[in-house]
Amino acid sequence: MAEKKEMDFEGKIEAAKGIMERLMDPEIPLEESVKLYKEGMKLLKEAGRILEAAKLEVETIEKSDIDNGEAE
Repeated sequence: MAEKKEMDFEGKIEAAKGIMERLMDPEIPLEESVKLYKEGMKLLKEAGRILEAAKLEVETIEKSDIDNGEAE
């Protein structure tokens, strides 16, 4: 049984870049373009959420360090 592995931030960005390259093809049919565009936007939104979560985690760590007197 195949298990679907969740893509990490870098994987989502690379997949979105690949989609963008495919969308540059002038021979691509409209229906496929729309499908690819939706998929690319979904990947970018997911990557954005991962980035925001990482940013919040860093801010929490920095705040914790300041509160514990560990800031330089």
